[in-house]
Parts: sequence; C-alpha cells; structure tokens
Amino acid sequence: MKIGIRLHDTISGTLEERLTYVKGQGFECAHLAMSKVLPDFSMKDAPEKLTQPEFEEEIRGPFDRTGLDCALLGCYLSLMDNSEEERERIREVYYAHFPFARKIGAWMVGSETPARPESAFAKDAPHSEEAFRFFVEQLRPIVRRAEEEDVLFAIEPVYSHVISTPERAERLLDAIRSDHLKIILDAVNLLGPGNVNRREEVIREGMSRLGDRVALMHMKDYRLEADGRMPAVACGEGEMDYGGLMQFARARDLSMTLENTKPGNAEKARETLIHS
Repeated sequence: MKIGIRLHDTISGTLEERLTYVKGQGFECAHLAMSKVLPDFSMKDAPEKLTQPEFEEEIRGPFDRTGLDCALLGCYLSLMDNSEEERERIREVYYAHFPFARKIGAWMVGSETPARPESAFAKDAPHSEEAFRFFVEQLRPIVRRAEEEDVLFAIEPVYSHVISTPERAERLLDAIRSDHLKIILDAVNLLGPGNVNRREEVIREGMSRLGDRVALMHMKDYRLEADGRMPAVACGEGEMDYGGLMQFARARDLSMTLENTKPGNAEKARETLIHS
C-alpha cells in the first residue's frame, strides 16, 4: 500500500520540482492531471501531443528520477455532451491517454461522470435511468480501447454525477464486463446532502459492493456547514473516520492519493491515515 498525493495540490513549479517536493514529504506516488500541472498542456492537443517521444520523456523522466510512481493519469472529460461530434473528439482524447499511460508507467487512467451544464442530462437528470444507459453506451468503446492497449481505466463515482452511488457503480461494472474497467473509491464523493446522515452505511455499501474491483482510493475529508454545504478539506480536518476505509485498503493492499491538501498540511493528512 502506497500513499500519494494529487500534484496540483502541492507547490507550484515544474513537474520534477513538484515530485521532488512531495517525495521529501514522504509520499510514494502521485496523481497527475496534466492540464492542471503543465502550463503548456491542453486536453484538446492530447491526440497529437501524447504521441511525441520528447513529451513522453518530459513526463516519464521526472518520475523515474525521483523514484515515484504515477498512480493515476487523470482524463476527467465528460462523455455526456449532446453533440456526437464533441463526444467523438473526447473519445479521441481518451484513446490517446491509454498508450501514453503505458509508456510513462502510470498504473491507470482515471475519470469521473459529470453531466455538462449545457447537456440534456444536467441538473437532476444525471441520476436518471436514461442518463445511466447513455453513459454506458458512450463508455463501451473507451473500455474496449483500454483492453487493446492493456491499460486500466478507472471510474470515480460522485454523488452529483451519473455514476453517483455504489449501486450504480456496480451496475456499470456488470454492464461492461472487463478486467480493464475498475473503480476509484472516494468515500467523501459518495456523500451529499441527501445521504450524509447515513455516512457509515453509504461507505460500507461502497466497500461491500465494489470490493476487489476498486483499483485506487482517493482520500480527503469534509466539513458539514450550517447551510448544508459540504466543503472538502484535507484528511483529519473534518468529520471523517478512516478506520474502516484503512482496514479495507490494507486488506487489499490498495494504494491511495490525497486530495484537497495544501503544502502545509499534506504531511499531517498522510499521518492521519497512517495512524487510522
């Protein structure tokens, strides 16, 4: 089990400077969202950019030199656009990430399932059965390409997204049966105003339903405000109890990356998990 961190939550600087810094904090792996870490990288350029050997070295080199693993290569683009032309463009971006992930040694490519505000599935519609079926069909060719490239593709359920609950995540895995489709379990992302009063039940359901199909965990905390808002914060700065989650991770040797930290509290957040 390794504990890592989301690189865009740490110090500003080059990729190598960020990796060197978090290694000094005791982290062993990192979540890389290139568009949030590399100032000259845009997702729209990915199909061409990710085929360039010099760019591969630009990314792999710092990981190799620091000895850190790339636990997750993020490609968090919505497949719920109304336009088939736009969905095809997004699929091409995903396709480009798979061979690139393999070349730089990333453990997996990760994504979420939001409905874009301008799409037909915005507002309450992401939780509809229609949205679920639509997403499954959009995802099928992407998973098939992940299989061809022999790369893991992991979906992160989020309370307000299409794949919003452990039950819907399990249904997704059952609908697209593939050893290359996995889940990123972020317990806080499973919570919202409608179920936070059942927090332990929801988290237990996530671990029970998804079990061995979880490939990575994201770890953060939350505060429940008087107005119902639930801002995410670093581990140990909110209301979460990590005992069950850490037991789940240790039993499966699951690695994790921290989210919503700052350079000044990241080490303390890591210690919170280690001692849970």
